[in-house]
Amino acid sequence: MRRSVFATLACALPLVLAAPAWAAALPPSGAVLEAWRDVTSFHEDLGRIDRARDLLENEVARAPSLDALLLLSWAHLIWADYRAPSIDAKLASYERGRDTAKRAIDMAPRSPEAHLWYAANLGRWAITKGKLHAAFLLSTLRQEIQTILELDPNHVPGLSLAGSFYLETPGIFGGDVPRAEGYLRKALSLDPHFTRARVELARCLIEEGKYDEAREQLKGVIDERQPSYIADWVMRHRPTAERLLAEIRSK
Repeated sequence: MRRSVFATLACALPLVLAAPAWAAALPPSGAVLEAWRDVTSFHEDLGRIDRARDLLENEVARAPSLDALLLLSWAHLIWADYRAPSIDAKLASYERGRDTAKRAIDMAPRSPEAHLWYAANLGRWAITKGKLHAAFLLSTLRQEIQTILELDPNHVPGLSLAGSFYLETPGIFGGDVPRAEGYLRKALSLDPHFTRARVELARCLIEEGKYDEAREQLKGVIDERQPSYIADWVMRHRPTAERLLAEIRSK
């Protein structure tokens, strides 16, 4: 059931990402809030990704705040995932997202979200490009995960990313399924509706042969009525849970 680390990064990084901590403190109006609404509801209309990206590009050119930089990095990642018409367009968007997140890190080195978006866009770019050695990619991701959790030990997306990382990394390079399970259980204790972590916890349980509990976790994702991030749940988490549940039906 386990995939290569590159296959995992290709699908896991976008899924693990969630609302940055500053979301609740966004101003009641303005381009950033409008773009936030588009980014978090793109499952209703993929064109909202384009609109959010364009709004944020203009906002960053006008007044490059940390809020705008973080959200623009996210917008570039999901545009590459869902809207890019070619490989070259994907690469350009991941590069833009990576560079935007680096600007956010330079502005606020202690922002966990800045490090999260940097890791996500860099990982996606490397996979799409197909020229980065696994050891280098693993080293970079491990460093970014460590930074995120040092800055905020209760960072739910960071904990979920750590779980995915230690689940999929080969043991010879530091992979550890029980450690992954621990990170994911902690993420869910902090946010039971964070469906990405529940999908990954189910994958840990499948790896450990605990199929009954895995089915319970996957059914929880499918039946979720208040997902923390509905666009991610509709587009990625629920379909993934349905696929995994079908794969272990006879186990």
